[in-house]
Amino acid sequence: MFLFKKLITPFLVPPGIFIVVLLCSAWWFLSKKNWKAGLFNFFIACIMWLLSIAPVSNRLLSGLESEYMVPRNATGDVIILLGGGVYDKSPDLSGVGVPSEEALVRVVMAVRLHKALGAPIIACGGRVFEDGVAEASILKRFLVDLGVPSGQVILEQNSKDTFENARYARQIVESFDYKEPLLVTSGYHMRRSLLSFAKVGLDVTPAPAGMKTWGKRDYGWKSYLPDSLNNTAIAVKEYLGIAFYRLFYPNSV
Repeated sequence: MFLFKKLITPFLVPPGIFIVVLLCSAWWFLSKKNWKAGLFNFFIACIMWLLSIAPVSNRLLSGLESEYMVPRNATGDVIILLGGGVYDKSPDLSGVGVPSEEALVRVVMAVRLHKALGAPIIACGGRVFEDGVAEASILKRFLVDLGVPSGQVILEQNSKDTFENARYARQIVESFDYKEPLLVTSGYHMRRSLLSFAKVGLDVTPAPAGMKTWGKRDYGWKSYLPDSLNNTAIAVKEYLGIAFYRLFYPNSV
């Protein structure tokens, strides 16, 4: 019964349920000799299945993460923490608003580095939309709750994307005359982040958080069942972002 549950569940929740519907509709169209509609639905179902399985999503993500290593003996005199989204109206223990799941992993990494180095943290992230809250203010509240002294958190609340994170962080780094900035963001986001910091002329040492891929992985039969499209969507978004930044964000040195 346990194995049956593990086998059937992926086909009852998205995207598995949509794959089943597409395959059933493909069979129905083909049985009616509507070859175009049947083959089209079959093709879409196969693509959706392929993009949802771990071997494919991990391969896409590893192309973004494989260049970077988690620092074992990090050194630096300031930590640049990039925001990764917030739930700005969510109730919390010490206020309103919480970091997204990805942002929280970055926050924890920044706190651990701060405790190891005693370096201040530049919390980056402004309001993406006018009715929102600056991400940096929520990040600071969590950093302080986790033991970072308030005076050791510097807010950067003007940026709306990764390139602006880099531009405004550079201004803070130069104003305080920091020499060895560490950059904390998600592993999959590091390539686009380093590209942005290079374009504004600031050298940083990567400190990736929440790596989703690693070395050689063994895949069993469960790895080929439909799963979330989230990791594939993350990877595609990053590749598109890298291409966009290369094309439209000039070097500003």
